[in-house]
Amino acid sequence: MPVVPVSAPHMTVSEVRLYERPTRLRLPFKFGVVTLTETPQAFARVRITRADGSDAWGQAAELMVPKWFDKDPALTNDQNVAQLRDALALTAEAYRTAGQTTAFGLFADQYEDLLAAGAARGLNPLAMSFGPALLDRAVLDALCRLDDLSFAQAVRANLPGIDTRPPVSALDGFPMDRFLAGLKPAPHIHARHTVGMVDPLTAADQAPGARLDDGLPETLEEVIAAYGHRYVKIKVRGDTAADLDRLTAIARVLDTLDDPYFVTLDGNEQFDDVDGILDLLGALEARADLKRFTNAILFVEQPIKRARALAVDVSALARKRPVIVDESDGTLEAFVTARGRGYAGVSSKSCKGFYKSLINAARCAAWNAEGGGDGNGRFFLSGEDLTCQAGVAVQQDLALVGLLGLGHVERNGHHYVKGMAGAPEAERATFLGAHPTLYRLVGDQTCLRIEGGRIALRDINTCPGYGAGAEPDWGALSPMAVNQGS
Repeated sequence: MPVVPVSAPHMTVSEVRLYERPTRLRLPFKFGVVTLTETPQAFARVRITRADGSDAWGQAAELMVPKWFDKDPALTNDQNVAQLRDALALTAEAYRTAGQTTAFGLFADQYEDLLAAGAARGLNPLAMSFGPALLDRAVLDALCRLDDLSFAQAVRANLPGIDTRPPVSALDGFPMDRFLAGLKPAPHIHARHTVGMVDPLTAADQAPGARLDDGLPETLEEVIAAYGHRYVKIKVRGDTAADLDRLTAIARVLDTLDDPYFVTLDGNEQFDDVDGILDLLGALEARADLKRFTNAILFVEQPIKRARALAVDVSALARKRPVIVDESDGTLEAFVTARGRGYAGVSSKSCKGFYKSLINAARCAAWNAEGGGDGNGRFFLSGEDLTCQAGVAVQQDLALVGLLGLGHVERNGHHYVKGMAGAPEAERATFLGAHPTLYRLVGDQTCLRIEGGRIALRDINTCPGYGAGAEPDWGALSPMAVNQGS
């Protein structure tokens, strides 16, 4: 795919429309302090107008997940979702009144003011980032459509005008245009299956009458047989004895595989300090029957509570396994701070913003050129998921991680939700028709296609726009009471 250099066009945000749709999970998903059974999905529709008068609409979508952005136990799930609506409303107003600028200029120039505005409303930086995360995607989607470019083509040509101005740091003198031009969209990516804390591992773990029998796999054994996964992400709870029992049971399932498998452990802020996760790794290493499983662990994700995570040196843990930040990655500066504490990696998550992912990928390239990083001498991004749903959300995230060159990405939305649940039949058919290598029919439902453990990205890489060649049925969505327009 050739790179055609462009001059980043200036534009204004003319109109913002925000919607939502209820989403009910087919299986309960327990991670951290929440067991998720239902929550709404947000949809953003943004119209931009360029200096030459041309205009276009762009789109984005993301599930509004409680007890991840803000884990304050005093807040209800509904209050957590209301925080994310606030973040969207604040961003919509700021972007609509920002005036003419480039797509990246819109993000960079509003960044500090939005953090301050969010703080004034009680939103921490991670929760506030949800607003720009959606609207920046919708803005770039519109720009791509105006020039008939795919996401990969637009980023490689730096259509949004990404640079190293403040608030970006730790990239002085970095050749951003050359870095972006060197990115190559992958033809496929491994799906890393999530094992939640209450997920059944075998049929024996399911209570009588608990089976759904809805055409999709339910237990870990069935998931691996159906999809061919070789990458698995496991949620741990911060209790060494309980975690060891759970990981032993999971290892029994994974050890039946003839091919190599790979594991990541997600602490979800369940540990108070490094000692707790070191105890768990030590207990694993002491078990001869868990040798294959322990050797398969690639990295540990956000084990320590965010209030302390970036103040604690994790070098002792990093000598055993690379450690990445996830929930602590609330600001553009977080990964820079984390590097100084011994962390080697950071998550790429669409709900935190695609500019942050690209900036952190550039930092990894710069720092690796200097030397250092994890045990292999490198810093890295990992692809993680906050239940991206079939349709616009999962497609935009796949477009991003595929271009970043990540070999595998956590995918869980397809497992805990049956396909495009809640979407009208015509909308489901439209996405299936537009992306036949990405989806398949299960009964009458449009579901993500995973074969040999991998997701094909051809449809996403080639369609004009940010990863999606179809649109939701906007008339079937419920408007949020925060719309902004001209």
